[in-house]
Amino acid sequence: MQFRKLGKSGLKVSEISLGSWLTYGGYVERENAVKSIQTAYGLGINFFDTANVYERGAAETLMGEALKAFPRESYVLATKVFWPMGDGPNDRGLSRKHVMEQCHASLKRLGADYVDIYYCHRHDPETPMEETLRALDDLVRQGKVLYVGVSEWTASQMAEAHGIADRYLLDRIVVNQPVYNMFNRYIEKEVIPYGERGGIGQVVFSPLAQGLLTGKYSSAQDIPADSRAAKLDHMRKNVTEDKIRKVQELAKVASELDLTVGQLALAWILRQPNVSSALVGASRPEQVEENAKASGVKLSADVIDRIEQILA
Repeated sequence: MQFRKLGKSGLKVSEISLGSWLTYGGYVERENAVKSIQTAYGLGINFFDTANVYERGAAETLMGEALKAFPRESYVLATKVFWPMGDGPNDRGLSRKHVMEQCHASLKRLGADYVDIYYCHRHDPETPMEETLRALDDLVRQGKVLYVGVSEWTASQMAEAHGIADRYLLDRIVVNQPVYNMFNRYIEKEVIPYGERGGIGQVVFSPLAQGLLTGKYSSAQDIPADSRAAKLDHMRKNVTEDKIRKVQELAKVASELDLTVGQLALAWILRQPNVSSALVGASRPEQVEENAKASGVKLSADVIDRIEQILA
């Protein structure tokens, strides 16, 4: 397993990280979830991601219990705040009240004294950014949070946050968690360039387009019953014949390199120096093992050109 710095911080994270969105505490049975986390750790993955909203805290609880077997200083743990955690008017967003209360609730569920990374799960237009950044800075000063991050913020929103942080000497954002894969490349235009200028590393989610880039789908009309696309409408809509055809072409390129199409897709993401880690999900330990092999794979310029032609 190879490691990269998180933005311009001194923190080093594994190129492949393990997340718990749509999996742990939910449809993945507990035994497989725990085994996947343990397998990841054994393979050198040191970066584990969750959020308070994933299964309303159940993912955090499971993640915390599984990681208790390992020394706390040996892994990087991230969670998030923003989405509703109750029905009250203050049970959502990035107000000081919600940020503080949810951080404490997450720490309790995780069974941890601190989290390495605390993400603003989305931008909150209803809360002054200074209020949010001051709350996060207080959590950093209290030792409950080590690094501050955001998820799916625009380049201009991150630049505004940096301006406020620098003006008031608050802790700076060092990581952004956006979606990024061969079929969703919006961050290449503005987010990655700003990340390179502003010292913000990208920890990308859905690097395999929620399973589409693993080659598991042979037809948009023949969705495996045990797949997430069979259970979630928004994922089913993403499985089109055109994308399946492209994945089949990509699989031919991968085969020539003795890679799976999923490993090729992960290596393609990691070609970006501003990407600190590719965040994968796994319902079985074998999936973790396969994805971890993408770390350290270098794609030649010719291979990247071929991939671009297929995607075009």
